[in-house]
Amino acid sequence: MPANKELSAALDIEGNVPIISIQLDAMVVLKIAKHCRESAPATVTGQLMGLDVNGVLEVTHSFPMPKNQDSEDFEGSQYQLQMMRCLREVNVDDNSVGWYQSTNMGNFMNQSLIEHQFEFQQALNKSVLIIHDVARSSMGNLNLRALRLTPSFMKLYKDKKFTTEALAKAKLTFSNIFEELPITIRNTALLDALLFELETSNDSVEISTSHLTTYKASNNNNYSNSNSNSKKSVLTPSFEMLDLSLDPYIAKNLENLMDTIDDHHQEQGNYAYWQRSVERENKKKAAHLLTRKTENARRAQAGQAPLPTEDVDAMFKLPAEPSRLDHLLISGQIDNYCKQINQFAGPTLGKLFAVGELQK
Repeated sequence: MPANKELSAALDIEGNVPIISIQLDAMVVLKIAKHCRESAPATVTGQLMGLDVNGVLEVTHSFPMPKNQDSEDFEGSQYQLQMMRCLREVNVDDNSVGWYQSTNMGNFMNQSLIEHQFEFQQALNKSVLIIHDVARSSMGNLNLRALRLTPSFMKLYKDKKFTTEALAKAKLTFSNIFEELPITIRNTALLDALLFELETSNDSVEISTSHLTTYKASNNNNYSNSNSNSKKSVLTPSFEMLDLSLDPYIAKNLENLMDTIDDHHQEQGNYAYWQRSVERENKKKAAHLLTRKTENARRAQAGQAPLPTEDVDAMFKLPAEPSRLDHLLISGQIDNYCKQINQFAGPTLGKLFAVGELQK
């Protein structure tokens, strides 16, 4: 009996333990990277399969979604059920724990993604979204982010109330729409053994090649000289760091940032137009009330009955406040672009300042 309690607590059958980290199998990472890179620059999605154990969401398998998701004949739920049924038949984890999506230059904050993730977290409380940035990964560093919608945002999105008052009451800004979880990548024991075997075999090949080179060098000095020149020494200076041209990644981020700022100005214009409309209606309402008050005072002096009461709020309806969700998402996207520019512009600015000091 105690063993059953420990097992149920570890697997968190009742769903009481929150997710604190994400563990991805190396094969899952390779599948996600391959699918996103082959379809770039188009945005692609896929499903994540696994299990949560003691607050750690272990993702052990994934499969891509077809490219014809926008067609009328495509039924995503039926495709997912068929894939999960096939995975169950071959004894692979078939528990859905979230989904992944590709992005380019960090441009992923939109209403479609928010709606999809909201549906996932409503159906599966312990679900996660993995974002893979193809552009940043092409620069040599794998870029993966694990995101979940915060409880405060989930509550507002469920009520569909994104007014200024509701946002201020919930203390919600673009910085706390998502919560980011740490990611660890795990290799299975068999894969570690395979990597060790490959590393050992590469070392043996390298040793045999060096012996062969030494043997040939003793018989042919010309071959030895050409072979030594073809190998690049570790201490050979590299002049790539002195290149002062701007990184194309930074230039593209600046272009995206300017476009997003234009969208932000447009949202501000829409909100300002709503404020002016409300102000006009309030002025009309105040003028009507003042006129009616003056008329009632005149009728009272003349000994006449006052005018019947009217529903002034129904006569002067204030326009509904536009949703501030787009404003939040655009602000978050601007913040994301600024962080990326700050991260990659540092080395370039450092080189420019260094050259400026040398020229003095």
